[in-house]
Amino acid sequence: MLRTQVPAAPDMVGNTHATATSPAAPADWLAQRFAAVRAETLRLAAPLSAEDAMLQSMPDASPAKWHLAHTTWFFDRFVLQAAGLPPLRPQWNALFNSYYESAGPRHPRPQRGLLSRPTLQDVLDWRRELDATLPALMASGRFDSAALHRVELGLHHEQQHQELLLTDIKHAFSCNALMPAYANHLPVITGEAVPLRWIARDEGVAEIGHDRWPMDSGDFAFDNESPRHRVLLAAHALANRPVSNGEYRQFIEEGGYRRPELWLSEGWATVQAQDWQRPLYWQPDLEHAFTLAGPRGLDPHAPVCHLSYFEADAFARWAGGRLPTEAEWERAASLRAVLGRFADSGFLEPQPAAAAEGLLQLFGDVWEWTASPYTAYPGYRPWPGEVGEYNGKFMCGQWVLRGGSAVTPSRHARASYRNFFPPASRWQFAGLRLAKDRP
Repeated sequence: MLRTQVPAAPDMVGNTHATATSPAAPADWLAQRFAAVRAETLRLAAPLSAEDAMLQSMPDASPAKWHLAHTTWFFDRFVLQAAGLPPLRPQWNALFNSYYESAGPRHPRPQRGLLSRPTLQDVLDWRRELDATLPALMASGRFDSAALHRVELGLHHEQQHQELLLTDIKHAFSCNALMPAYANHLPVITGEAVPLRWIARDEGVAEIGHDRWPMDSGDFAFDNESPRHRVLLAAHALANRPVSNGEYRQFIEEGGYRRPELWLSEGWATVQAQDWQRPLYWQPDLEHAFTLAGPRGLDPHAPVCHLSYFEADAFARWAGGRLPTEAEWERAASLRAVLGRFADSGFLEPQPAAAAEGLLQLFGDVWEWTASPYTAYPGYRPWPGEVGEYNGKFMCGQWVLRGGSAVTPSRHARASYRNFFPPASRWQFAGLRLAKDRP
């Protein structure tokens, strides 16, 4: 059993340059980053028992043990084997391949919780072996620039799974009548929310996306963030902060979940079929919610989270606004340093905005749903080879979220980052920021 207490850290962390060092970074720097990212995954898993690590509470979530194994499989398959080296655990390939058709067969996603073997200790032993093998190979000069790029891709991939490990265990613990805490003493910030104000934006041409092709030019970004391109934006306004719990509670109390005219057709059908009456994890009294620290009083000033796209869109319509497009969001965010309350801060739940002027909480606290479907940018090309399945094949039926959340690693965030989920997804730390058109 691994058990440690998750420490609190400063409340605002991030990367002022928005991204990590270039994919062409020296192997010694990359080896240091590899060690840090891999250690962080183990730190996040440390409060969990072997029994906790087996839990899969729904098909969209995965057990913590699977996250520990899959991230190791990724390096084994796409770095070691791609460099012509033998796999460390070839017999486990099908168990921990997620969705890579070109990499062979896969264990069914909804049945990952049935994988009692290999044991958690077996998985941790595999991690230790890979964590010793891969840096030694980098130090030997065995890897070319393409292999080093795949190492960095694997690190950003692992950071995605660090976030998923927390969102998935939160959902699993919420299904337990004891409502156990992942961490008993998470810090909180008290204080009233900054009043909602509108920040006007003029009509104009904006450049969005990341100029990252070919692979070894510039800072790291996923392929779905490129190419950089120009978009015409109409005059609009953005709210200075995300919508709060208190504002969303007013939506509920005024019948928001009972008014079909506020909802997209598919959203209203989902509300009826799933009997949605409030955000995920809110208790019926609308005063308490389940958190990674267990049940807590609902802070009316903190950003609302665990909303589906349908709920975010319905609230925006009720409030007389709309969701921002991802281009509107990125133009605003690209002018700011990537600072916010990310997972590194230790809060692990959204906190109220600090008193300040301008656009607040663009990064951290909650992912923000946008009005943009997840589609390819003009001129998009997926990565070559097997890793080309990473993003592009999901460009159907999903919606874009921006900004990162309280469980996103700070070095994983940047203004061009495009997260995406199906519109009914609620277990991610997703909220919304209002937008509106201007004459």
